[in-house]
Amino acid sequence: MPLFGNTFSPKKTPPRKSASLSNLHTLDRSTREIELGLEYGAPVMNIGGQSLKFEEGQWITESGGNVSGKELQRLKKRNQQLEEENNLLKLKVDLLLDMLSETTAETHLIHKELEEVKNHTRRKK
Repeated sequence: MPLFGNTFSPKKTPPRKSASLSNLHTLDRSTREIELGLEYGAPVMNIGGQSLKFEEGQWITESGGNVSGKELQRLKKRNQQLEEENNLLKLKVDLLLDMLSETTAETHLIHKELEEVKNHTRRKK
């Protein structure tokens, strides 16, 4: 009586056929047109009182507020552009202030050296 000689080897099960969860493929064309309509249009859904419509790869709100969804997206994009421009201008102002500080320091050094040269030439006279 072997201790490990009798190994368990179940038969391999055949792969399952994938069944579609949708029964639309079983309907004929006329029934699909009646059920779904001729023009499917853009997908629309309501979540929390907000109506959303899928257009051009993005969900756009259709209801609420005085501004339309497209206008809101345009304003958000414009706001982002203005923020980026504002950051660039802040950087340029900082750079100009640094340049001004450096030039002012150099000017003060030149004036100081000039005063020293004037005082030195007066003493020799």
